[in-house]
Amino acid sequence: MESLKKIAITNFRSEKGHTYNKIVLTYQLFGKQLHTAPVVLINHALTGNSSVAGENGWWNAIVGDHKVIDTTKYTILAFDIPGNGYKSDEILFEYDAFTAKDIATLFGLAVQQLGIIRLYAAIGSSLGGGIAWEMAVLFPDLIQYLIPIASDWKASDWILGQNKVQTQILNNSKNPLHDARMMAMLFYRTPVSFKQKFNRTKHGVAERFSVESWLLHHGKKLEERFTLHAYKVMIHLLSSIDISKQFNSEEEAFQKIKAEVIMIGIDSDLFFIPKENIETASLLNRLGKQVSYKEIKSIHGHDAFLIEHTQLSYLLNEVFKPKKKQKTTN
Repeated sequence: MESLKKIAITNFRSEKGHTYNKIVLTYQLFGKQLHTAPVVLINHALTGNSSVAGENGWWNAIVGDHKVIDTTKYTILAFDIPGNGYKSDEILFEYDAFTAKDIATLFGLAVQQLGIIRLYAAIGSSLGGGIAWEMAVLFPDLIQYLIPIASDWKASDWILGQNKVQTQILNNSKNPLHDARMMAMLFYRTPVSFKQKFNRTKHGVAERFSVESWLLHHGKKLEERFTLHAYKVMIHLLSSIDISKQFNSEEEAFQKIKAEVIMIGIDSDLFFIPKENIETASLLNRLGKQVSYKEIKSIHGHDAFLIEHTQLSYLLNEVFKPKKKQKTTN
């Protein structure tokens, strides 16, 4: 059952150098009572929130009783990214007040304030994965398993370009949220996925192409659950992901990471492309870090982490459902 909780971080200094007397984070807990089981932190994606499990949980195919992230075995912690508008339309900050590094710092401080010494895992998809990367650098001893899914430690030029176009739409369109979301959906899926789903079919009195109706539906759906300000916040945060900013190189940043890194890419992802993930895994391996790269095979592109539940569960089994070692006798 959903129960939104609050925690305050005081005297917080942002990456831009501004000091905030108090920042209130909202969060939810699922599964075992806190401090009675290993804790799994789940960072939500761009249009997600802290409702990761339960009847209306956006990831309830993965998180729940006897699911791969099993709420009968783990405590699940999920924060709302401040400014995402979940349960509140109140505007507390400018849309570009914080960076992904700031959000990671806030989450890490909140975890510590909750009395959690170590997270069994920090897992996040897309933007949430980027924030998890940032946490692994900022709080090296906090995370045992770092699991970024359809994500990366940086916003690539491709993502920066896509976000710039979205921002232009948000600033200039008569229907900013609606139109920006329609454009974004083209990057979250693939041409092959569209062909399988629509195959140039038409429907309705106006005989509109089904793909057009689908995009219009997603534009309207986002309008109903997001404010313009909240969407700008999230797009800005996505563009700000970069764990190497405070270092001389990405290698120097990676040296800070102590967690075992399990990267999960998607072979058809047109947003966080798998080639970037593979390059990151290779670099971490050369630096002597514990790292593995796994891949979802799908025609559905970036959104496959929300669609290919069976594959994702299988890839996560090693961490969340480890096989017990058999006793050997001499």
